[in-house]
Amino acid sequence: MAKAVKNKPVKRKKNSGFGKFIKWFWILFAIGILSILFVFQLAAWGFLGEMPTFERLENPQTNLATEVISVDGITLGKYYLDDNRTPVPFVQLPKNLVNALVSTEDIRYYGHSGIDAWGTLRALVFLGQRGGASTITQQLSKLLFTVRPSDSTWDRIIQKIKEWVIAIRLERQYTKDEIMAMYFNQYDFGNNADGIRSAAKIYFGKEPQDLKIEESAVLVGMLQNSSLYNPLRREELTRKRRNTVLSQMAKADFITEKEKDSLQATKMDINYNPESHREGLATYFRMYLQKYLNGWIQKHPKPDGTKYNLYLDGLKVYTTLDSRMQANAEKAVREHMKRLQAEFFHQNTPDRNPTAPFIAEEPGDIDRIMERAMKSSKRWHVLKAQGKSEKEIRASFKEPAEMTVFDWNSETHEKDTILTPLDSIRYYKSFLRAAMMSMEPQTGHVKAWVGGIDYKHFQYDNVIQGARQVGSTFKPFVYAAAIDQLRLSPCDSLPDNQYCIEAGKYGNPEPWCPKNSVGKYTGKMLTLKNALANSVNTITAQLIDKVGPAAVVSIARNLGLTGDIPEVPSIALGTPDVNVYEMVGAYGAFANQGVYVKPVMVTRIEDKNGTVLFEYVPETRDVLSKDVAYAMVNLMEGVTHGGSGTRLRTTGYEKWRPEYKEIITGYPYEFKNPIAGKTGTTQNQSDGWFMGMVPNLVTGVWVGGEDRDVHFRTITYGQGASMALPIWGVYMKENYADKELGISDGEFPEPENMSINVDCSKVEENGKDNPVKENDLDGLDF
Repeated sequence: MAKAVKNKPVKRKKNSGFGKFIKWFWILFAIGILSILFVFQLAAWGFLGEMPTFERLENPQTNLATEVISVDGITLGKYYLDDNRTPVPFVQLPKNLVNALVSTEDIRYYGHSGIDAWGTLRALVFLGQRGGASTITQQLSKLLFTVRPSDSTWDRIIQKIKEWVIAIRLERQYTKDEIMAMYFNQYDFGNNADGIRSAAKIYFGKEPQDLKIEESAVLVGMLQNSSLYNPLRREELTRKRRNTVLSQMAKADFITEKEKDSLQATKMDINYNPESHREGLATYFRMYLQKYLNGWIQKHPKPDGTKYNLYLDGLKVYTTLDSRMQANAEKAVREHMKRLQAEFFHQNTPDRNPTAPFIAEEPGDIDRIMERAMKSSKRWHVLKAQGKSEKEIRASFKEPAEMTVFDWNSETHEKDTILTPLDSIRYYKSFLRAAMMSMEPQTGHVKAWVGGIDYKHFQYDNVIQGARQVGSTFKPFVYAAAIDQLRLSPCDSLPDNQYCIEAGKYGNPEPWCPKNSVGKYTGKMLTLKNALANSVNTITAQLIDKVGPAAVVSIARNLGLTGDIPEVPSIALGTPDVNVYEMVGAYGAFANQGVYVKPVMVTRIEDKNGTVLFEYVPETRDVLSKDVAYAMVNLMEGVTHGGSGTRLRTTGYEKWRPEYKEIITGYPYEFKNPIAGKTGTTQNQSDGWFMGMVPNLVTGVWVGGEDRDVHFRTITYGQGASMALPIWGVYMKENYADKELGISDGEFPEPENMSINVDCSKVEENGKDNPVKENDLDGLDF
């Protein structure tokens, strides 16, 4: 028998190569994953550079501009250093803006947790050729917490890792909507447009929620690179980028193909509204307010004892200004001053006035003015600080240089020219200046504030910085003292004869015998109403002599006038220097039944979280009885019916001006409603004033040169009725055209049981019907 053979197990060769490969693949893969996780953890611990703390994630450090808000809810301006940023919540972002961002920058935004895995893989595989992998959250983390990396590849890798870590933390800390709002609020859109609110205002002149689809697409397109895609510098490139965004919106089904094609065919329609400290609405007011707020900050620290920062802490300042009335005021000043300046230039050509724009009273006056202006200029101080000798500095003022100067005839109010610095000083001296303030007398709320003709070139605020002689606008204070103390009536009469206050009385070194503006005395008995309407100096002199200068000064002080007012008779004709701010406050008491209310500009200040930090408490005091206040209003109504303010009732006129070879058209004011007011003109026509009142609005206007030697030669153009009154007329016409403003056109309220007679219809008065002379209406009453 054959011997059985034992089957031995077959030895298989080990597939050592493949097995080892699989083994080491998974080992290396695990090590790689763990290494990546470890690197991320190192970044989270801060070993790869500083990382934001939990507290910083909860309260990102963002510089916020202080916002100045009008009473009608319009942003008048902002205070900021580098960041003009005012955040808006997600609910105020339009849906089309959100859709544009998601479709263009992060289509899976609502599905990832800060990092888009598919986007990252796509970017790695195609080396970024088919789009990047940065999510909206990552972009926010980069804006908020990381710095710009160097050119080193390693640094860029570390930067990206830190962005990922921060993005994940942001996703845990905030909702998707909050993250998106933060991103829009943080991005710098260029041209001082920090954040979406500033961008919407600056590029389109509207709030974010009012943006159209195509406008949202422009702003979202700028997110890729706001310097490159700048609609002001690269319009066509920016339009193409906008159209790319619209294509992405159509691809994501946020808009239809038809809508996309229609929108892509439109122009961008940029409405540029720069938010600069020197441009925009209420520039003079904003500069005054800046000083006011800095003073408030010094007195009102934060709860922790530190001081608020006007430029970084995002305060909200609620003001009394009405943006519509402010716009009307600025328009009125521009419209009248441009034409008044043209007349001034016409009268001061070199052949008509070799010393133009000056008409000096004393030899050497012009040299003194120019010397003072030169030594107070910025150029003088800069060169002196550089160690230049006075001879070198003076020589520099005679060297021609290219410069941009103010020009009424240019659309931008600027022109390029070549002048010596000394000639430029004289050029700017030739421009007449203006100031205007408007206030609600019952509350003291200032509604409009125009400190000059152009803040960029004339930064002196004539509303509150400049005090000038007030002329006949001071006379109502004299009349108020006489009616209050002597119980006179507007219908009482005094003789229009020369009147002298003897030497020694009230400290006068010599007799004081004022003349009337026309230099004549009618010899007639004039009612106080007629005398004030025609600004008869002899009557005013009699009144101040009856009550004494001290009584007049006392009333003026109680009405808010703080400057130097000597107790001498001559103050009756308006020799004191007073600013527009105080004059409007004082006249407000007449319209407010004798109660003085200090003008107020700020009603409330809030911090960035809406916590109220300040609320205004009115400052008031009783100065005159209701009867006296109403009698004063009645007196000043006579100014617009039979005095220097009569032109407010005119229907306008046309007059041929041969020097211009054209017909000049007068303003057709045609006011029918009750108006109380007073014009004022100072010596040599250096200052022109008009104070105008309706029951719920008191407005003061001043016009004059920077120097008193810059003025019209004659009263025709140099009186307050020609220089200042037209601004009030244009302003009020615009106000009445906007019914929503609620400007009163009714009667001034008469007190019950009125004890002072104001009905002069039955008074027999020889000078009753003294009309305004025809040549009084020949001024520049456009």
